[in-house]
Amino acid sequence: MAGRIPRDFIDDLIARSDIVEIVDSRVRLKKAGKNYQACCPFHNEKSPSFTVSQDKQFYHCFGCGAHGNVISFLMEFDRLEFPEAVEELAQFHAVDVPREQGSANSFSPEKKQQRQSDYELMEQVARFFAHQLKHHANGAKAIDYLKQRGLSGEVVKNFGIGYAPPEWDSALAAFGKTPELQQQLLDLKIITQNDNGRRFDFFRDRIMFPIRDKRGRVIGFGGRVLEGDNGPKYLNSPETRIFHKGHELYGLYQLKQALRSPNQTMVVEGYMDVVALAQFGIHYAVASLGTATTAEQIQSLFRTAPKLICCYDGDRAGREAAWRALQNALPYVKDGVEMQFVFLPDGEDPDTLIRQIGLEAFEQKLQQDSIPLSQFLFDYLLKNHHVRTDEGKAALKADAEQYINQVPGENQKEVLGEKLRKALREGGYSNDLKKDLLDANRPKIKLSSYSGAPLKNTLSPVRSMLKLLIENPTLAVECPEVQPNLLNSELFAGLPLLVEVHRFCLDRPNHKSAQVIEAFREHPQGKFLARLLVDTNSSDDESINNLFKQHQVRVFTDCFSKLIDLQLKSRLEELLTKSTVSGLNEAEKQELRALTLQQN
Repeated sequence: MAGRIPRDFIDDLIARSDIVEIVDSRVRLKKAGKNYQACCPFHNEKSPSFTVSQDKQFYHCFGCGAHGNVISFLMEFDRLEFPEAVEELAQFHAVDVPREQGSANSFSPEKKQQRQSDYELMEQVARFFAHQLKHHANGAKAIDYLKQRGLSGEVVKNFGIGYAPPEWDSALAAFGKTPELQQQLLDLKIITQNDNGRRFDFFRDRIMFPIRDKRGRVIGFGGRVLEGDNGPKYLNSPETRIFHKGHELYGLYQLKQALRSPNQTMVVEGYMDVVALAQFGIHYAVASLGTATTAEQIQSLFRTAPKLICCYDGDRAGREAAWRALQNALPYVKDGVEMQFVFLPDGEDPDTLIRQIGLEAFEQKLQQDSIPLSQFLFDYLLKNHHVRTDEGKAALKADAEQYINQVPGENQKEVLGEKLRKALREGGYSNDLKKDLLDANRPKIKLSSYSGAPLKNTLSPVRSMLKLLIENPTLAVECPEVQPNLLNSELFAGLPLLVEVHRFCLDRPNHKSAQVIEAFREHPQGKFLARLLVDTNSSDDESINNLFKQHQVRVFTDCFSKLIDLQLKSRLEELLTKSTVSGLNEAEKQELRALTLQQN
């Protein structure tokens, strides 16, 4: 797919990396038998429960459950997205990250150098604006304004707030020494150009808010007029080659610096709201850069915390913005996340409200006045449909289902479906009945214990085979008689995943556990596979490890035999039932005789 980092490169990067070296550079590790230990960096603890396996290139915390490979660790510890973690690891190994052909994110060395120069220039401009706040003749006016808004010097410094002087060419004179630099300033919208070709500063006489990406690089600016001045209240950087409004959130970098594992995030409308809330101790607020909250922004927020609060004005524009945010969020409402909406009184915004009522009352208001996604969705739909008539009910059902069907979380979807049935006043719950029947007919397979085997196996045969394949991917090649694709996926829960992992291990017999886990990172069952690797059986004694490997082969093949046996019994039962109801054809009679003889 265009835009992706090639899988082979990621596999090679993981293979050449030593997770112990990467983790130890950030968390001090101590040798503990075959593995390494430390106090977990992802939760507070006094005794170490965080273990790093050099053999499996995998980490796991027995306290909080955090686990993964070297890329997962960089994502969690350094608070990076997946592509950024790959880039960080590639930089450690002094290699460039390739992109598949046709990728919009694929850069030549010249373009990479250009982007690096852009980031450096934007950082210099941000420092220039911060310097002007303190040293320009009009800086005192800007400082007085910030003080009137109740901002401390500490929060101003933390967010890098500055001041753009009123002169037409302050930034141009400071940074546009050559035609090439002027063109770069123009490209990054630090300066602009009129129809006569005259160039001048884009931001003038404004409070400046640097916009940073998730890695802390300045990519754009928001400029706010001083109280009583003319012009638009906020002026934002236009789109540039490094700034895309719909992908970024103001304050997200500062949020991640302040809170390692936030319980919730809150999206508000203005930069000053974010800064003022931080001043009062609310560090989980971000702003959506003057646009409706986009799908990309919502994805980023759900990855940051499981709960998202959308805080908008209570007027019509605020509710329409909330509705657009809800529509963008539906495809990402998986089980385990929560989205709520809060509408402020007329004339109020988070900045003014928290200064009026204080932190405790403001957070209490968030809790008391928040509207769950399900309620907001149906409140909005019921305003557009009258359910007094059958036609109105049909229209509501059709409209609601197009939204409900976008939701990936099964439990979330069930809650919304229940809400719809109540709105329609339906008495029957056929979906619940179907679910109960499905659960009742799902085979529950238990695996008998093996005498003397070191593997404590309380898992189903399918899950056992998955666990063994991930721990030892070479089993796929070592056991050619095991062919999961021959089994009936309707009989065994999880079989399609087993077939997929088995095929992957067959195609890549030299892959290690961490590489298999990485290949399935984006898979719907990727986290489940990673958890299977956590409960390992390892020893410092090589002879014990060899013995365990022999048992792995035995358990792997015996599990497959058990599944084959269960499938044959199921087919026998099917043929016996059919023979008493509708009769069998000649081929089925022969199959029944063969199966009966085999069972006897």
